[in-house]
Amino acid sequence: MNNFAPIPVSEDELTQIWEMTRWAPTAANSQPMRVQFIRTDAARRRLLDHLDEGNREKTASAPVTAILGVDSEFHEHLPRLLPIRPQIRDVFADNDALRERTGNFNAALQAGYFILAIRAAGLAAGPMAGFDPAGIDAELFSGTSWRSILVVNIGYPGENPWFERLPRLDPAETVRWA
Repeated sequence: MNNFAPIPVSEDELTQIWEMTRWAPTAANSQPMRVQFIRTDAARRRLLDHLDEGNREKTASAPVTAILGVDSEFHEHLPRLLPIRPQIRDVFADNDALRERTGNFNAALQAGYFILAIRAAGLAAGPMAGFDPAGIDAELFSGTSWRSILVVNIGYPGENPWFERLPRLDPAETVRWA
């Protein structure tokens, strides 16, 4: 996504995106992804310094930027989210590697759902991995158990918004049948 129209994205639209995202499946109903919506100029200034140079201009022009993160304490919610197996909280509490692996994988899975929800809501999504996670975490997630995994610009397409579509691998290269 190259360019966004100067049309605001409402809180209701962002809530609709989250409502679509939150119902998609995750392992053990873990739901480890967290979202910080950046809408104010002050918050955007705090974010821009932590983005790669090539991502700053388009982020500055986006009506909304979402910082997607993984909550390293997602397991604390499992007794409520998986009431048929509340003891699973302790499995994750006692195994840092399992907790990190499960959190990262399922937050990435939810990030994909989030991007699809943005598109389903009629908006454009510009996901970016070009940023300094430690910088964003210190600047915007300080004092939380959240760690950034992806930055996504959100808005209505502007003039000449799209990059030329790049090639994709053919099914013969990526799909096998057994």
